[in-house]
Amino acid sequence: MGLQASTLILISTILVSLFVLYVRPSLIAKLVLHPYSVRRENRWYTLITSGFIHADLWHLAFNMLSLYFFAGRLEMVIGTENFLIIYFASMVISDLPTLYKQRDNYNYRSLGASGAVSAIIYSSILFNPLGTIYIYFIPMPAVVFGVLFIIYGYYMEKRGMDYINHSAHNWGAVSGVVLTLLLVPYSWDVFIQRLFSW
Repeated sequence: MGLQASTLILISTILVSLFVLYVRPSLIAKLVLHPYSVRRENRWYTLITSGFIHADLWHLAFNMLSLYFFAGRLEMVIGTENFLIIYFASMVISDLPTLYKQRDNYNYRSLGASGAVSAIIYSSILFNPLGTIYIYFIPMPAVVFGVLFIIYGYYMEKRGMDYINHSAHNWGAVSGVVLTLLLVPYSWDVFIQRLFSW
């Protein structure tokens, strides 16, 4: 049996991120999402390439650990083709609001797989809403985490006090749920049945 697509994405993202961080940091400028340059210089490819590079080890570790815990099982449930559509479509979709909002801001840049990873997490929640997620060793049902994370992301985006693209997290979550419902229509029935099974 070959490697799952989710595993290949995880490995390639780690390798590319580490290479860019420690061997060829000059590549960041070419691969990062720079909304100001996307339309002006036709750099649409950065909507994808920016998802394979990360700001530092912590950023990379958080995203890849999240992907590791959710992606493999989700891929087995919904199939490789659906998984790939959700992952890469959400990588692009999650950045579109930022692309529009920051289109005239020369100083704004964004990188990381956060939007795509959020999509995978929220897609997984549809199939296991009462599964346990640990945040700082505090257990909570996945569906509760999902609601709290969206609220937190919206609050932090409004504050604008850090360099994290919280908008990509939230739009990735929305994209993951919507695409899952479109591609795997029975996922809604599974969500409702499992949510109220307790």
